[in-house]
Amino acid sequence: MSAQPGILFDAPGPRARRTVLLANLLALAGVLVVVAVVLMQLDSQGQLAPQHWVNALNGNAWANYYLPGLQFTVQSSGIAVVTAMIFGLIFGFLRLAPFAIVRGASAVVVEFFRAVPVLVMMFFLYFFLSRQIAPTGMIASEDSAYFAVILGLTVYNGAVIAELIRSGVKSLPKGQREAAAAVGMTRNQSLRIVEVPQALTAMLPSLLSQFVVILKDSALGFLIGFYELLQYSRQLGSGYSNILQTLVVAALIFIVINYLLTRLATWLAGTLSSRTGGATAPTTSTTMVSTMGQDVK
Repeated sequence: MSAQPGILFDAPGPRARRTVLLANLLALAGVLVVVAVVLMQLDSQGQLAPQHWVNALNGNAWANYYLPGLQFTVQSSGIAVVTAMIFGLIFGFLRLAPFAIVRGASAVVVEFFRAVPVLVMMFFLYFFLSRQIAPTGMIASEDSAYFAVILGLTVYNGAVIAELIRSGVKSLPKGQREAAAAVGMTRNQSLRIVEVPQALTAMLPSLLSQFVVILKDSALGFLIGFYELLQYSRQLGSGYSNILQTLVVAALIFIVINYLLTRLATWLAGTLSSRTGGATAPTTSTTMVSTMGQDVK
């Protein structure tokens, strides 16, 4: 029996396949039993009454609660994506700077914001903005939660993006940097023109996954009074005593958006790998020097 390289285990035989199939069927049966028990409990408490779901899905719910909440969620997340990218690019460059003191200082900033939970950061920023900044008139007091959510998402996810950029650049072949130096580029020019763009392209699927995290973490803002999708859903549920149904609808909206973003990241990863698998993979430092030399000319 010849063993093929790269295969870590043998393919399961007929008996093993039957065992796996039986285990999967038993697990599925267990899940169905749990779901049936939960539905029976909800029905006994009147949570499956049609009126609860009608009030959670009618035009009033969408026009006055879900859509405004979704607007604030997408708005705050979109701003946080842009600011987190700017933060990540700046500190990603600083972590790759040629000066040790700059790399060390930026590393402290990045590791600090990565270590602090984003919810703790939101609470701290909310109290700081509402008690220190709002009284000066720079921002309205009711906007403190809004800016706290955006800033909290920015510094936390920006620190993660900075680390992604640094690790992406470090993972590039050394020939890229040597080729840039061969055509007369300085270290900063090499980072700006050659290395970071390639790292961003390679890390783009991971960056999109981080954007999904930003969207989901924006829901934490309801704990500091930020009116986004989750808070609007809770408000609707409190008014009609159907908070379970409204939270289910909000969860489904989040699932759909995150699923679309995840599919986009998967498609992008496949597209990038197919484009870089042939032409980029065999590129050597000599080839790159020749190509860059022609561009310079």
